[in-house]
Amino acid sequence: MKLWQKDIDVNKAVENFTVGNDREFDVLLAPFDVLGNIAHAQMLATIGLLTIEESKQLVAELKIIYEKIQSGVFTIASNVEDVHSQIEFLLTERLGDIGKKIHAARSRNDQVLVDVKLYLRNELEELVNAIQPFFKLLLTQSEAFKNALLPGYTHLQIAMPSSFGLWFGAYAESLVDDVITMRAAYEVVNKNPLGSAAGYGSSFPINRTLTTQLLGFADLNYNVVYAQMGRGKAERITAQALTNLADTLARMSMDMCLYLNQNFDFVSFPPELTTGSSIMPHKKNPDVFELIRSKCNQIKTLPNEIMMMTTNLPSGYHRDLQLLKEHLFPAFKTLKDCLQMATLMLGNISIKENILSDEKYKYLFSVEEVNKLVLSGVPFRDAYKQVGRVIEANEFQYSTDIHHTHEGSIGNLCNEQISSAMQNALAPFGFEQVHQAIAKLLA
Repeated sequence: MKLWQKDIDVNKAVENFTVGNDREFDVLLAPFDVLGNIAHAQMLATIGLLTIEESKQLVAELKIIYEKIQSGVFTIASNVEDVHSQIEFLLTERLGDIGKKIHAARSRNDQVLVDVKLYLRNELEELVNAIQPFFKLLLTQSEAFKNALLPGYTHLQIAMPSSFGLWFGAYAESLVDDVITMRAAYEVVNKNPLGSAAGYGSSFPINRTLTTQLLGFADLNYNVVYAQMGRGKAERITAQALTNLADTLARMSMDMCLYLNQNFDFVSFPPELTTGSSIMPHKKNPDVFELIRSKCNQIKTLPNEIMMMTTNLPSGYHRDLQLLKEHLFPAFKTLKDCLQMATLMLGNISIKENILSDEKYKYLFSVEEVNKLVLSGVPFRDAYKQVGRVIEANEFQYSTDIHHTHEGSIGNLCNEQISSAMQNALAPFGFEQVHQAIAKLLA
C-alpha cells in the first residue's frame, strides 16, 4: 500500500530501491505519526471536513495504535511502503471510509515533516536528560579530586600544574555549552510544519494554530514553502548540536587513553572495566574510551554528510531527503550509550597520588618561580629571563606548593557556578509544557 499509488503498479526493482531502509527507521517515527494524526483529526472536525463523531472514532483507534506501538507490537507490513501508509491502512481496515478521510488537507510531505520534528524534539530531550547524571558525576569527582595535581600540557609538552579537579570540572562546563547548542536545535525543531501539505499550503481553511497547540509546539513554521525547506535544515542543525557533545566525549576519551598509558600512569580502572591481549598478559586496554572516541568522531561527520546530501537542492520536496533519517537517527542512541559508559568508567576511576613529586615534572613549576620573582618586585620580562637562565644552567630550584585563587583556577574551581550555569541552560527548554500537551492529546 502506498499513499500516492493510483492504478499502475510500480516496477518492483524501483519500489525496492526507493523504499530502501525506510520501514526500519519509520518504526521510530510511529508514535509521532499517531500524535500528528490525532491532532489533525481533531482539527479537521473544527472545519467541517470530519464530523465530531468521525473525529472521535479516528482518535479512539489512533490511541489503540499508539498503545500497540508503546508495547512494541506495532509493525509495518512488508507490502506497505511506510509508517504513514500503515497507520492509514489500519484506520481504514477498522473504520472503512472514515479511515480514508484522515488524509484530507494533508500531504505525506508534511506528515514526514511533523513526524521528524516530533521525533527530534523527543530525542533531544532524552539526550539532554541523559547528560545530567554524567554532568553531576563530573562535578562530584572534581570536588573529590580537587587536590590531586597532574601535569598540564600544551603541544603535548609539560606546561603548568593542573589538577583532576580542574580536569573533571572542565568537561562538566563543556557539557553546559553542549546543552546550550542543543537548546538552539530544540528551538528550531519545536516549530510546527503541519498544514504546509506538499509545500504550498492547502485550499481548505485549516487551522494550523490549533494543531500547533495540540502537539505542544512552541510556534509555527509560518511560510509553507519554508516549512518544506526546513527538512534537511532541521536535521543539519540538530546534527551540529550532537557533534558538540560528541567532541566533548571524544576529547575526554583521548585524555583517558593517554592518562592510562604506562608512560603517563595517572589513572587506573578496575580490571573488569578494561580488556586484555591475546598474547600479552600484562595488558589493560582502554577499549571503552577508544570506542567512545571512534563513535563520537564518526558522529562529528554528520553535519557535513547532511550538508552534502542536501547540496544544490532547490526549494520543494526531493526524495534525497529520505536518506537523512538513516544517517542521523542512530546518533542519538550512540551518544546515550557513550554517556552511559563514560559515567560507568569515570565513576570507578582511581587517581594516582603525588604525580608531580616525580622530578621529570619539575619544569611545570617554572612559571610559579617567575611569578614569585614578579611578586617580589622584579619586572616580568626580567624574571622570565632569570628563570630561563637557571633552567639552561641545570640549576633550577622549585617548590611544589602552589596558590591559585582566581575564579576557575586550581584553588577556586567555581563548581557551584558551573552547576548554576547548567540549570540556566536547561530552564528555557520547557519540556513540561510539551508533556502536558501530549498527555492532553492522548487523554
